[in-house]
Amino acid sequence: MMGFFDSLMGNASEISVEQVEKDFAQVLAKSEHVEKAYKLIRDLFIFTNKRLILVDKQGLTGRKMDIHSIPYKSITHFSIETAGNFDMDAELKIWISGLHDPIEKQFNKSLNIYELQSVLAAYVLPD
Repeated sequence: MMGFFDSLMGNASEISVEQVEKDFAQVLAKSEHVEKAYKLIRDLFIFTNKRLILVDKQGLTGRKMDIHSIPYKSITHFSIETAGNFDMDAELKIWISGLHDPIEKQFNKSLNIYELQSVLAAYVLPD
């Protein structure tokens, strides 16, 4: 039941990498693979080894999709805000070059926001 309420509140939950790779095979480059994937109600937040893919499902059926590809080199900075004593979630903010406002996503407390931040850092930060 909490999963249903978390979805209504816009919290993200981790989903199967294998299923996302299968569902989005036509979007991925030959040398690209999904590292992590999260679902926010109907939308997807996909980290590949090459880019961040944001999938916004639209309409009543969710068949219409808006797919945004963000190369990691376009990410200028990012931040995480962890849950406090009374908060039930954590927040990830990502700033993209050319955009004033960050992309903001909420993650439920069951996810390790530090792991997510680590995945993003591995691709955004130079060696």
